[in-house]
Amino acid sequence: MSNKKGNSFIKQAAILGAAGLLVRVIGILYRSPLTSIISDEGNGYYSSAYNIYAIILLISSYSIPLAISKIISGKLALREYRNAHRVFISALLYVVVVGGIASLFAFIGAPFLVESNSVPALRVLAPTIFFSGLLGVLRGYFQAHSSMVQTSLSQILEQLVNAIVSVLAAWLLTRAYVGGAAAYQVPIRGAQGGAMGTGAGVLTGLIFMFLMYLLNRSFFQRRLQRDKTETLQSYPEIFKMILLMVTPVILSTFIYNSVTAIDSTLYYKIMMYFKGWAQEKTAVQYGVFATKYTTIINIPVALASSFSSAMIPGVSGSYEVGDLTTARSRINEAIRFTMILCFPAMVGIGVLAYPIMLLLFPQPETIALASNLLRVGCVCIIFYSLSTVTNAVLQGIGKVNIPMRNAALALVVHLAVLVPLLFFTNWNLYALLLGTAAYSLTMCVLNDLSVRKYLQYRLEVKKTLLLPALSAGIMGVVTWASYYGLRIAGLGNIISLGVSIVLSMLTYFVAILGTKTITEEELVRFPKGSVLIRLGKKLHLL
Repeated sequence: MSNKKGNSFIKQAAILGAAGLLVRVIGILYRSPLTSIISDEGNGYYSSAYNIYAIILLISSYSIPLAISKIISGKLALREYRNAHRVFISALLYVVVVGGIASLFAFIGAPFLVESNSVPALRVLAPTIFFSGLLGVLRGYFQAHSSMVQTSLSQILEQLVNAIVSVLAAWLLTRAYVGGAAAYQVPIRGAQGGAMGTGAGVLTGLIFMFLMYLLNRSFFQRRLQRDKTETLQSYPEIFKMILLMVTPVILSTFIYNSVTAIDSTLYYKIMMYFKGWAQEKTAVQYGVFATKYTTIINIPVALASSFSSAMIPGVSGSYEVGDLTTARSRINEAIRFTMILCFPAMVGIGVLAYPIMLLLFPQPETIALASNLLRVGCVCIIFYSLSTVTNAVLQGIGKVNIPMRNAALALVVHLAVLVPLLFFTNWNLYALLLGTAAYSLTMCVLNDLSVRKYLQYRLEVKKTLLLPALSAGIMGVVTWASYYGLRIAGLGNIISLGVSIVLSMLTYFVAILGTKTITEEELVRFPKGSVLIRLGKKLHLL
């Protein structure tokens, strides 16, 4: 494994982005048969357990990859290879202790953390917290070396195993109860089976990353032997550094990601204990929001996460040596390319909300609700993507307290919108949607102001937001006309959807070139940029 200077940040982001998209697609594809087995009610129980699991994981070790990537990339920029390795060892010890304690807490405390029908799923998820910490350290170590292939492959393997085991385990655990007197157990045991898939996937990813480390161990050892660093940091110093870095990141990431768990808890408590809903009805409703709406929205947001992960080592290294021009250039590329990809995703998902749901989650009882949520809430793709990238920027330059402060303020705004709507209106899931939009928009604004302050970076509104939005709007007209025109002509949903997506991609490509949203010089840095340039020239757009 090497860290060549010629490696392009965009190429690395493309690797993570492609893997992230594939992971999300696999996630959607297996969610459809899983929902057929465990129903929306089972999805509600699983989502409730998973949200609490995610919060405990956030507090214990979720932020480790980010922190390790930032600290080690700084050491590598200074060629302090032995100190970088010591950080790696210290991080492993950290997650063994903290992850072990967190796993025990989740298992023992499950009855107090979730409603009764979600307890079995949370207890199955508990050991996964420990394995996730170890996996995070290994991923962060490779990302610090600007090598994203290992992380990408491990994510794909993790999701594949997760998909297979989730569906198989859910089917095996529920078949004894189907149609019998204990049929109420089907969604409960199905949620438990889904949790087994999550654990199996993480364990598979961990084994793969450990094998990758062993394969590259000789490279790491050679660099350690050549290292002439005179001052080695002691392990107590490194633990202190990790704690100082991880603690604010944990708090920031915890607040940033705790919205889902808070929403889940508030929704269950208010619906069941204030409005008198049964646990089963509440689970069905929340299952639609957490599984159907959120799963699809998260596909394009994964692109932003990929650009953020790929950007951190470069921004951290440039900032460490005082090269603010390069740091701003990396940030600009990350945000621009993220928006160029996320705007058409938002418009396409909004226009094709019903046909997408009809294909993936065709349950007749909830398809109208799920489609409307997707149609109204697709704008959150832009807000979450922007705030994800700017969060990573601030953390990458060491301003880890700023995202924490911004997230806390955004959470206050979120609760100020959500709680009154849940108590005093019948908007139910739409209240969750509005609260989420308010939160993500607030994060965008506050993070942008912070990046301006510390890096003198100003968002190019026209090229980054307005032109991609215009191009996506043009595409949206073609998307709507082509899909519904084909349906009127008598073609089925799958064919109409496939043709309209292809036409939409071609239209958007023509639109971004025609509006000068992206230039030939910028396009060459895009994945398969040379192919896109040749196509653009054939169309006489370049």
